[in-house]
Amino acid sequence: MATKRDYYEVLGVSRDATQEEIKRAYRKLARQYHPDVNKDDPQAEEKFKEINEAYRVLSDPKTREQYDRFGHAAFDGANGAGPGGFGPGGFGDFGPFGAGGFDPFGDLFDDLFDVFTGGRRQRSRGPVRGRDVEMEIDLDFKEAAFGVEKTIDVERVEACSRCQGNGAEPGTPIQTCPECKGTGEVRHVRATAFGQFVNIVVCPRCRGEGKWASTPCRECGGAGQVQRRRRISVKIPAGVDTGNRIRLRGEGEAGMRGGPPGDLYLYVRVRPHPMFVRDGDNVICEVPISFVQAALGDEIEVPTLEGTHKLKIPEGTQPGSEFRIRGQGIPRMGGYGRGDQIVRVRVEIPRRLTPRQKELLREFARESGEAPPGSKRFFERVRDTLGGRNGQ
Repeated sequence: MATKRDYYEVLGVSRDATQEEIKRAYRKLARQYHPDVNKDDPQAEEKFKEINEAYRVLSDPKTREQYDRFGHAAFDGANGAGPGGFGPGGFGDFGPFGAGGFDPFGDLFDDLFDVFTGGRRQRSRGPVRGRDVEMEIDLDFKEAAFGVEKTIDVERVEACSRCQGNGAEPGTPIQTCPECKGTGEVRHVRATAFGQFVNIVVCPRCRGEGKWASTPCRECGGAGQVQRRRRISVKIPAGVDTGNRIRLRGEGEAGMRGGPPGDLYLYVRVRPHPMFVRDGDNVICEVPISFVQAALGDEIEVPTLEGTHKLKIPEGTQPGSEFRIRGQGIPRMGGYGRGDQIVRVRVEIPRRLTPRQKELLREFARESGEAPPGSKRFFERVRDTLGGRNGQ
């Protein structure tokens, strides 16, 4: 049995090639080795099948990862068959592991089904919904709080505008596929220890369409789809937070055979704010005040998400005290009111005092009946306190 060539070598790309590079290489080779273009070359059809097989594996991230880890062994069946196991082209457009997913057990059950039914079944060739696209979007704190309209670039698969998705060069005919005779499926029969197995798989030439473009579209190489970067406008609702998911219907990849497009999912990530911290629908803000303001009370201006707010500090305020400003927090999702702002007070102690300030504080301590630091009474209190803690 001939050894299969490395799929990356078949397409002429490096192992770290991007999906776009793989797609471009496939389109170029598909046009070059298309059997209808090389009717005098008996090797062209086999080469074309090899190119399609390599592209089916490397064009899907899941099957590509399997191939990178295990090589051809990840897809070869008992008889050294092609991708999908137990027969060439063994995975279709969609499987239990996603589009083009690798599921060797699924094909095994397909074989067992065919043993008892004689292969009398038809695979669905109807419309297929496009894949969903997932992206992350970064927002500023206030953008997330009040909502914003953003412009983003989306990389996705779209229907080819040149051929309108049919895969044929404009003005050229679309014929019945010569390999599957229009059924979209090919049958492989083999004998095993359990009896004769009939495996029906998607036709590798027309990919289950049953039709074949005699001259592939030069834009998409006959695939009917191309990779495009689109710039779209997105309205972010007020009140979103990190981890929230925004769904944009119909902004995913194009469907197949007239199927609807997938959706675009945006996962929100909010950048931290230098002053505000979010706690549910509330915001917390820490503001400094002097020990004189804390002791005597004052009216101060505190920042909010929409400007400033006057806040009364009562006399005797302790460090860490919290004050609530109603309705100055995060707008609730759906437009039902807002949370509150919590102002947390941090009392700042001066690092340097003048001799006069020190004397005033000592006088204050004496008036309060306190022992000023450095006095004999102060050290006696410290000793008594430490002695009490040590059980003396």
